[in-house]
Amino acid sequence: MIWLLRFAFGGVLITMLCVTSWASMLVPLWHTPRVLVLHPWFIATLFDCYFGFLTFFLWVAYRESSWLARALWLIAIVALGNIAMSGYMLIALWRLPASAPIERLLLRHQA
Repeated sequence: MIWLLRFAFGGVLITMLCVTSWASMLVPLWHTPRVLVLHPWFIATLFDCYFGFLTFFLWVAYRESSWLARALWLIAIVALGNIAMSGYMLIALWRLPASAPIERLLLRHQA
């Protein structure tokens, strides 16, 4: 299971880096058309996205014992979204042996 998750989150990270780079080369983020930014579905999608980020961060905050780590991951998740989230998962997954049970990934670090 750990190898499958490493592969899946590696795919998310690579895909997000590629699509973000591609979009940034075509149109800078600050040149997003006003009509798009004010569209109700754009706004709803942003709310959905950021509530997902918040949900993931709450799990990160549960897992991490350091307030500094929590703060840095919050900033990274809010700024980079799924790029930071997949990065966090890959770091956590590579710290585990491939034979580790999924509980070791999901639960808080033991001191």
